[in-house]
Amino acid sequence: MNQKRSSLPNDVQSCHDMIHQLGETVGEQQREVEQLKHFIDRLLRQRFGARSEKIAPNQMSLFDEPDTPEEAAEPEDDEPPPTTVSAHRRRGGGRNKLPDHLPLERVEHDLTESEKRCPCCDQTRQRIGEISHEQLEFIPASLKVIEHVRFKYACRECEEHVALAPVPARPIAKGFAGPGLLSTILVGKYSDHLPLYRHESILSRNGVQLSRSTMSRWVLETAELLQPLIDLMKSRVLQSSVVHTDDTTIPVQDQRLSRTRTGRFWVYCGDVAHPYSVYDFTPNRERAGPQAFLEHFCGYLQADAYAGYEELYRSGRIHQVLCWAHARRKFYDARTVQPEAAHRALLFIQQLYAIEREAGVLKSDLPQPADCEHWWKRRWQLRQKQALPILEKFCDWLTETARSLLPKSPVAAAIQYLLSRWSGFTRYCTEGILSIDNNLAERTLRPCALGRKNYLFVGSDRGGQAAAVHYSLMASCKANEVEPFAYLRDVLTRITDHAADRLEELLPDQWLKQHPEAHYTRRR
Repeated sequence: MNQKRSSLPNDVQSCHDMIHQLGETVGEQQREVEQLKHFIDRLLRQRFGARSEKIAPNQMSLFDEPDTPEEAAEPEDDEPPPTTVSAHRRRGGGRNKLPDHLPLERVEHDLTESEKRCPCCDQTRQRIGEISHEQLEFIPASLKVIEHVRFKYACRECEEHVALAPVPARPIAKGFAGPGLLSTILVGKYSDHLPLYRHESILSRNGVQLSRSTMSRWVLETAELLQPLIDLMKSRVLQSSVVHTDDTTIPVQDQRLSRTRTGRFWVYCGDVAHPYSVYDFTPNRERAGPQAFLEHFCGYLQADAYAGYEELYRSGRIHQVLCWAHARRKFYDARTVQPEAAHRALLFIQQLYAIEREAGVLKSDLPQPADCEHWWKRRWQLRQKQALPILEKFCDWLTETARSLLPKSPVAAAIQYLLSRWSGFTRYCTEGILSIDNNLAERTLRPCALGRKNYLFVGSDRGGQAAAVHYSLMASCKANEVEPFAYLRDVLTRITDHAADRLEELLPDQWLKQHPEAHYTRRR
């Protein structure tokens, strides 16, 4: 005890310095605790929490400041104030009508002769009507062997000049897989997220033994066959006025390292005039990947704040449009640490999205009505009239609030993220065709995330490139509401000997014009 007392300073100034130093240490530790709590909350939400970022309306109203003192006064009666609820269209009840295009099989159920006798007079009762009900039945897929027989002809006189019927086109040279079987495997893996080992099990239940290595080889070879079609889709996407892009990780098996490394899938979504989504695979996240893909693109690029795009923006031919959903997510994650500032920012962003809902195109970033130009003009006018004043107030609030926050706090980091890229976040107001966020690209990448949970990794860089080809076709079919199995089966039948100058006919939207029966309405 005496030793501890002897270590304390005797003069007042030294005591003040020690107290000040201790205060700074405690403050720094408190900030570190808040950052760690924020980090833990984010991890817990990513692992166990809901993906939605909805805020309760009463929570937002806590930070609405009344304009006059009278508005802030308590109501005289004890009844709660009325609450305004946004209108919505409720779906009707009951079962859906069965499709008319399905074959109908009539099964009649009649009484026996003894049951037809009248119990009163023992006469035979006459049919006076019928009652029917429909039942939807499933017939399992079937496999069959198609034997292609080519006849040979020769001249009996000279016994020469043998003629043989030509070999029919096959998707895979010397392969025994038909276009229907190949389409089933590709749609199952890249649209329904079924790994090849599940296909192996499904086929074995039908009495056919096909190894995963065989199906894997078919996936690679069909990707090479379809690559010219993907190249054409890529050239069309690069002609768009605006391109949405995003990326996601994919583990890649590396035989040299005896483990997996991290590759990348990138998606590039075209505009309404070029309704295709093209995937690209790169072995890493270096900027060379998107720079090579977008080398000949001129227009608006809606993306996240990835630094690899900066050189593209500096060229002047590509304009940056950033995603408000990314900015909102940063404030949403910070609401548990600094609730007042975070909810105030979320209220501003909520007002911006309310304007998009008023424009009527928030849920469909690529609308396809006949009057697209009129639609986009209306959205641009609403943004100029309503969104720009909100953005101006929001910018002033961000600048003022940033002065009162610690630089490393979560809300301060979110504010810095916005202010340092403000021109990219406000550029969506300059054109009606631009979207407030990049959710279109994120939704298009979702099949990769679902498939990755099932097949875990791609076997090589070549496998990643093949997957990018097939994901491109599946996403483009979905964007154009084309049934992917019917499309792939027909394309794989024709593409082998299809003229290169008529490859446009095999694009999903062009193909659908010739096959309207393959159209389906996807549930949004």
